[in-house]
Amino acid sequence: MEKRIINPWQWQDQRSYVQAVEVKQSQSILYCSGQAAVHADGQSSSGDMRTQLIESIQNLEKVIITAGYEFKDIARLNIYTTSADELFTCFDVFQDWIAKHGIKQASTLLEVKGLFETLKVELEATVIR
Repeated sequence: MEKRIINPWQWQDQRSYVQAVEVKQSQSILYCSGQAAVHADGQSSSGDMRTQLIESIQNLEKVIITAGYEFKDIARLNIYTTSADELFTCFDVFQDWIAKHGIKQASTLLEVKGLFETLKVELEATVIR
């Protein structure tokens, strides 16, 4: 697989995403459903935003690992949240995770009216190898 990052500017670097990702000669694509802070027993978390963001990342990791992909191959990662202001108070968790794995992904952050039950954040990824 060939992965090319397109960034006509530098300002997005501080926000932990890229403007576009071009993928050539890929073998397969994994489309991940939105992963939120849902426990193994199916119960939605009632934790705060930081706790739910950590749990959402852990659930996304589990799906990607189970499928046999690597985090660095995430090409698109959309974030849905019930409060962008609240998410930005713990955005360091997300940015540290992105940096740790060398992920260079196109992203969109959307504030939504609500998510399922008590959920506050959901991560939706496309992973390509």
